[in-house]
Amino acid sequence: MDIAHILLVEDNEGDILLTQEAFRERKIVNKLSVVRNGGDAVDFLFKEGQFAEAERPDLILLDLNLPVKSGIEVLQMLKSRKETRKIPIIVLTTSSSQKDIDKAYFHHANSYITKPLDLEEFMQAIFKIEEFWIQLIKHPE
Repeated sequence: MDIAHILLVEDNEGDILLTQEAFRERKIVNKLSVVRNGGDAVDFLFKEGQFAEAERPDLILLDLNLPVKSGIEVLQMLKSRKETRKIPIIVLTTSSSQKDIDKAYFHHANSYITKPLDLEEFMQAIFKIEEFWIQLIKHPE
Protein backbone atom coordinates (compact mmCIF):
# COMPACT_ATOMS: atom_id res chain seq x y z
CA MET A 1 0.00 0.00 0.00
CA ASP A 2 1.63 3.24 -1.12
CA ILE A 3 -0.43 5.79 0.77
CA ALA A 4 -2.69 4.60 3.53
CA HIS A 5 -5.58 6.58 4.94
CA ILE A 6 -5.84 6.06 8.69
CA LEU A 7 -8.79 7.20 10.77
CA LEU A 8 -7.95 7.95 14.40
CA VAL A 9 -11.02 7.93 16.65
CA GLU A 10 -9.74 9.54 19.84
CA ASP A 11 -11.02 12.19 22.25
CA ASN A 12 -7.78 12.75 24.20
CA GLU A 13 -5.94 15.69 22.63
CA GLY A 14 -2.57 14.53 24.01
CA ASP A 15 -2.95 11.09 22.43
CA ILE A 16 -4.00 12.68 19.14
CA LEU A 17 -0.87 14.85 19.12
CA LEU A 18 1.39 11.89 20.04
CA THR A 19 -0.09 9.73 17.29
CA GLN A 20 0.30 12.50 14.71
CA GLU A 21 3.91 13.04 15.82
CA ALA A 22 4.68 9.32 15.61
CA PHE A 23 3.48 9.13 12.00
CA ARG A 24 5.41 12.31 11.13
CA GLU A 25 8.57 10.96 12.75
CA ARG A 26 8.44 7.78 10.66
CA LYS A 27 8.31 9.88 7.49
CA ILE A 28 5.91 7.37 5.96
CA VAL A 29 3.39 8.99 3.66
CA ASN A 30 0.03 8.35 5.28
CA LYS A 31 -3.12 10.40 5.47
CA LEU A 32 -4.36 10.68 9.03
CA SER A 33 -7.92 11.84 9.69
CA VAL A 34 -9.11 12.45 13.24
CA VAL A 35 -12.57 12.39 14.79
CA ARG A 36 -13.06 13.03 18.48
CA ASN A 37 -16.19 11.04 19.37
CA GLY A 38 -18.04 7.88 18.41
CA GLY A 39 -20.91 9.72 16.72
CA ASP A 40 -18.53 11.53 14.38
CA ALA A 41 -16.73 8.25 13.69
CA VAL A 42 -19.96 6.64 12.50
CA ASP A 43 -20.87 9.71 10.42
CA PHE A 44 -17.36 9.77 8.90
CA LEU A 45 -17.46 6.10 7.94
CA PHE A 46 -21.02 6.16 6.60
CA LYS A 47 -20.42 9.54 4.87
CA GLU A 48 -23.19 11.38 6.69
CA GLY A 49 -23.66 15.01 7.71
CA GLN A 50 -20.47 17.07 7.65
CA PHE A 51 -18.55 13.99 6.50
CA ALA A 52 -20.54 13.39 3.30
CA GLU A 53 -17.34 13.73 1.25
CA ALA A 54 -15.09 11.75 3.61
CA GLU A 55 -12.66 9.30 2.08
CA ARG A 56 -13.03 5.75 3.40
CA PRO A 57 -9.99 4.83 5.52
CA ASP A 58 -7.77 1.79 5.04
CA LEU A 59 -7.31 1.37 8.79
CA ILE A 60 -9.07 2.59 11.95
CA LEU A 61 -7.42 3.24 15.32
CA LEU A 62 -10.32 3.21 17.77
CA ASP A 63 -10.38 4.28 21.40
CA LEU A 64 -13.03 2.58 23.57
CA ASN A 65 -13.78 5.42 25.98
CA LEU A 66 -15.46 7.95 23.71
CA PRO A 67 -18.24 10.51 24.11
CA VAL A 68 -21.53 10.23 22.17
CA LYS A 69 -21.05 6.55 21.18
CA SER A 70 -18.58 4.22 22.86
CA GLY A 71 -15.84 2.49 20.92
CA ILE A 72 -17.70 -0.82 21.32
CA GLU A 73 -20.85 0.74 19.80
CA VAL A 74 -18.80 2.06 16.89
CA LEU A 75 -17.13 -1.34 16.43
CA GLN A 76 -20.50 -3.13 16.43
CA MET A 77 -21.93 -0.76 13.82
CA LEU A 78 -18.91 -0.93 11.52
CA LYS A 79 -18.55 -4.70 11.60
CA SER A 80 -22.28 -5.22 11.01
CA ARG A 81 -22.39 -3.28 7.73
CA LYS A 82 -21.10 -4.68 4.46
CA GLU A 83 -19.44 -1.44 3.31
CA THR A 84 -17.27 -1.12 6.43
CA ARG A 85 -16.90 -4.73 7.61
CA LYS A 86 -13.52 -5.32 5.96
CA ILE A 87 -11.78 -2.19 7.27
CA PRO A 88 -9.23 -3.34 9.88
CA ILE A 89 -10.02 -1.86 13.28
CA ILE A 90 -7.33 -1.69 15.93
CA VAL A 91 -8.61 -0.91 19.39
CA LEU A 92 -6.05 1.47 20.92
CA THR A 93 -7.18 2.31 24.42
CA THR A 94 -6.06 2.80 28.01
CA SER A 95 -8.16 -0.11 29.26
CA SER A 96 -6.41 -3.38 30.00
CA SER A 97 -9.60 -4.93 31.38
CA GLN A 98 -10.11 -8.51 30.19
CA LYS A 99 -13.82 -7.73 29.89
CA ASP A 100 -13.07 -4.91 27.40
CA ILE A 101 -10.60 -7.08 25.49
CA ASP A 102 -13.09 -9.94 25.22
CA LYS A 103 -15.90 -7.59 24.18
CA ALA A 104 -13.75 -5.94 21.49
CA TYR A 105 -12.78 -9.28 19.96
CA PHE A 106 -16.35 -10.57 20.27
CA HIS A 107 -17.37 -7.64 18.06
CA HIS A 108 -14.61 -8.46 15.55
CA ALA A 109 -11.83 -6.02 16.40
CA ASN A 110 -8.77 -6.98 14.38
CA SER A 111 -6.43 -6.32 17.30
CA TYR A 112 -6.39 -4.79 20.75
CA ILE A 113 -3.57 -2.65 22.10
CA THR A 114 -3.42 -1.06 25.53
CA LYS A 115 -1.85 2.38 25.19
CA PRO A 116 1.54 2.47 26.85
CA LEU A 117 1.88 5.25 29.43
CA ASP A 118 5.55 5.88 28.61
CA LEU A 119 6.09 8.31 25.71
CA GLU A 120 8.76 6.22 23.98
CA GLU A 121 6.71 3.04 24.36
CA PHE A 122 3.66 4.82 22.93
CA MET A 123 5.68 5.96 19.91
CA GLN A 124 7.02 2.42 19.43
CA ALA A 125 3.48 1.02 19.53
CA ILE A 126 2.40 3.42 16.76
CA PHE A 127 5.51 2.50 14.73
CA LYS A 128 4.69 -1.19 15.05
CA ILE A 129 1.05 -0.61 14.06
CA GLU A 130 2.20 1.25 10.98
CA GLU A 131 4.83 -1.34 10.14
CA PHE A 132 2.47 -4.31 10.41
CA TRP A 133 -0.89 -2.92 9.26
CA ILE A 134 0.39 -0.56 6.54
CA GLN A 135 3.67 -1.98 5.26
CA LEU A 136 3.44 -5.73 5.82
CA ILE A 137 -0.04 -7.11 5.33
CA LYS A 138 -2.31 -7.13 2.30
CA HIS A 139 -5.75 -5.55 2.67
CA PRO A 140 -8.97 -6.70 0.98
CA GLU A 141 -10.46 -4.65 -1.85
